[in-house]
Amino acid sequence: MNNESFFTLVGFSANGWGAILLSGVAVTLAAAVSGLVLGLLIGVFGAWAKISGGKTLRFLADAYTTLLRGVPDLLVIYLFYFGSSSILTAIAGYFGSKGFFALPGFIAGTIAIAVIAGALSTEVLRGAFQAVSKGELEAARAYGMGFFLRFRRIITPLTLRHALPGISNVWLGLLKESSLLSVTGVAELMRQAQVASGSTRLPFNFFLAAAALYIILASLSGVLVHLSERHYSRGTRRT
Repeated sequence: MNNESFFTLVGFSANGWGAILLSGVAVTLAAAVSGLVLGLLIGVFGAWAKISGGKTLRFLADAYTTLLRGVPDLLVIYLFYFGSSSILTAIAGYFGSKGFFALPGFIAGTIAIAVIAGALSTEVLRGAFQAVSKGELEAARAYGMGFFLRFRRIITPLTLRHALPGISNVWLGLLKESSLLSVTGVAELMRQAQVASGSTRLPFNFFLAAAALYIILASLSGVLVHLSERHYSRGTRRT
């Protein structure tokens, strides 16, 4: 492989594919960030159901996490993409509309990976909360803190301190799972690399470039996680 031709192909010259690959990176980040935010929201409710919910809620939360962790991610994306189109088409037909209706691939795919991330986040947050010292929570109650103040000042920071390593793993998983959204027509990084390789008949070059971009994203994510861990570990003794 000629280095000059490789950098010309993935660069920003007239014949380069750099801008298209970067647009794929932007879509990848948008899907992963959206999936993480929605997944953490699901995880908060799932962890609450497992810790403080009644028997029915605990059963539903256990069934959700077990099911989603046991089903291939690609299958979940297919179910959401094609399932949502079947439901929307049926609803439209009920009101007299004809034709095919479907969620955009990005929305359906992002919801799918968010549901997957929610199952993982549920276990991460549940374990992180249970790792918080009960003495600190009892001290906050004894000090007269109400629930919301206790949640903001004590529960959330301490839970995040223990949850950050697990959340970082969920995030890295989402970065990789976003490549599966190409099956719904989403022009994320992997899809753009496929288009470029098909157009130039140089698949190794563009898949190598995509791998490098994924590694860069993962490395930058590691730096941000490290800074976050330092922030939430302030005042703790380091061993």
